[in-house]
Amino acid sequence: MEITDFPFSGEFEMTEGMHRAFEQEGYFIVRSLISPDEMTALRTAIDRDEGIREHAINLPDGEGRCSKMSLWNHPGSDVTGMLARCEKVAGTMEKLLGGEVYHYHTKLMMKEARTGGSHIWHQDYGYWYKNGCLYPDMGSVFIAVDKTDKENGCLQVLRGSHKLGRIEHIPISGQTGADLARVEEAKKVMELVYVELEPGDALFFHANVLHKSNRNDSDRRRWVFILSYNLARNNPFKKHHHPCYTPLHKVPNSAILECKNVMDFSGKDFLDPTADETIKAQPR
Repeated sequence: MEITDFPFSGEFEMTEGMHRAFEQEGYFIVRSLISPDEMTALRTAIDRDEGIREHAINLPDGEGRCSKMSLWNHPGSDVTGMLARCEKVAGTMEKLLGGEVYHYHTKLMMKEARTGGSHIWHQDYGYWYKNGCLYPDMGSVFIAVDKTDKENGCLQVLRGSHKLGRIEHIPISGQTGADLARVEEAKKVMELVYVELEPGDALFFHANVLHKSNRNDSDRRRWVFILSYNLARNNPFKKHHHPCYTPLHKVPNSAILECKNVMDFSGKDFLDPTADETIKAQPR
């Protein structure tokens, strides 16, 4: 079993241990990948009702709760775009997936205190397969904006579940999730890991990793960024509600703090929920 939890300080470089963890376990965590100053800059763009959050949609969980999500297809030139384009995020994903990547989408997921809903077991590639992506050569970076723990509905993953391949996904309680009978069998032989993170910690994970999160019953919100990437050579064979190959112009890590744009979101292409058949969104 590979080590999956790595501290970070100074200038980030992916290690062989991180690459082994991604290959063998399907994920790894980098502590403090995003510095406190960088998190402050990012919060400036999201801690306001206008801008990114005015594009939020409600995601009912089928149990009377809702989470909120803002999703955009292109990184743009604002500070959240610098996060998606920087070397320690996008460059690391290129090394993990083995080639040039492009930005598939970024999500700001918001589980508010006492009301945030759950997300059922699923694989991201369970959705993306239906978008015309032939191979599961895709991955995401899950970055905590707030502290995430069991109490406020942190992410849960099944260690090594990416090796199962794609599991059939079906409508379940208003969501689209993995075949639960198959998931129950996987849980008998795979370790369930609660991904508890501090602000700025990052989880890199493969698109076939089974994951879920419970509802937020705490008095604390749980906000996270999820930045997703596809290999350029895995260009979808059909047009859909996320981008086909679009060159990603990477930037140095310093661009996050150097960026002064926190309100110009032109070019980000926020999701129209009516275009995505895998979600059942409600008006805000």
